[in-house]
Amino acid sequence: MRFFIVTILLFCFWFLLSGETNLILISSGVISSLFVAYLSGDLLISEGELRKSLIRYLRFLKYIPYLLWQVILSNIDVVYRVLHPRLPIDPVIFNFKTRLKSEFCIVTYANSITLTPGTVTIEVNKKGEFLVHALSSKYAESLLEGEMEKKIMEIEGV
Repeated sequence: MRFFIVTILLFCFWFLLSGETNLILISSGVISSLFVAYLSGDLLISEGELRKSLIRYLRFLKYIPYLLWQVILSNIDVVYRVLHPRLPIDPVIFNFKTRLKSEFCIVTYANSITLTPGTVTIEVNKKGEFLVHALSSKYAESLLEGEMEKKIMEIEGV
């Protein structure tokens, strides 16, 4: 079951990227999807956690609009700071520890921080400690408030 779900997901992703409707190219997409699902399907969905993984991915889809909104707001703020005559930035590097437990959620959090303009995840260790660079202390305070972390905790169902 896992093999077929991964194959279908991979083929849909391939089709979205290529947009090809030629029979030969679709055949090669199906064959490629089958081959990749056979080799590394367990990396996407583990055998023992099929139902849990599918629920997690559906919750992740719910998180995407929130992340996109944060990216838009941060873009506006960064543009304001860059175009402001006095360039109101006060860069800061800070550490914090997350309450997230799963690797999926920790990686999602680290990538979300980096995708949001004005912040970059420098390092994450296995203990869940983050080292982040922020363009302004406002961004650091926002991360430390933990709104994004709470949204990501919802993905895990906590």
